[in-house]
Amino acid sequence: MDGVEAGGSTVDEAVERALAELGLTRDQVEVEVLSEADGDVRVRVARSGEEGEVEDPAEFAAQMLDKLLELMKVDADVSIRDPETPGDGLGMANAVLDVEGDDLGLLIGRRGETLQSLQYLLNLMTAQKIGRQEFFTVDVEGYRRRREDALNTLARRMADQVKRTGRPVTLEPMPANERRIIHLVLSESRSVSTASIGEGDARKVEISPKQDR
Repeated sequence: MDGVEAGGSTVDEAVERALAELGLTRDQVEVEVLSEADGDVRVRVARSGEEGEVEDPAEFAAQMLDKLLELMKVDADVSIRDPETPGDGLGMANAVLDVEGDDLGLLIGRRGETLQSLQYLLNLMTAQKIGRQEFFTVDVEGYRRRREDALNTLARRMADQVKRTGRPVTLEPMPANERRIIHLVLSESRSVSTASIGEGDARKVEISPKQDR
């Protein structure tokens, strides 16, 4: 087990010193007692998951999501599939975790904000437990695919408007994953180009006519 070694007069004291050095909490690590004599204890402490005991990160993430939903008192089923489209996180996500059930609108929230928060929390918890960064997309009742279809339609309609009028159009603020969809849809256009502008939650996509060279 990799990690750091620390000493103390008790196991708890030695562990606390190691945790301070690692910047982790007790539930994030594994402890191995190297030696224990009166007033002289040595331990080795390492982040949980560094030994690769999680053979299937996607299955582990699905189990974590199940627990989160249970804590939220949400009755739903979680399944795992491969990413298929940009809205699924194709090229970025390890897997998509689909949540299916009845009346799950509360998990989506306004403009998908609750869903984004749930996905962020799941990825953070999973990374802490397995000791490395993995990315999983969480979808609820096909929301992301419907949203992706709507964004594709919007991007093409606005691109046609820009081409017709010769004037740039700025879309409403969007999270990074939705801006990425707009950029990808129009990436091969010969008549318009896209750029993200603004800061933080106000960041948005601007569609502009391409300048002749």
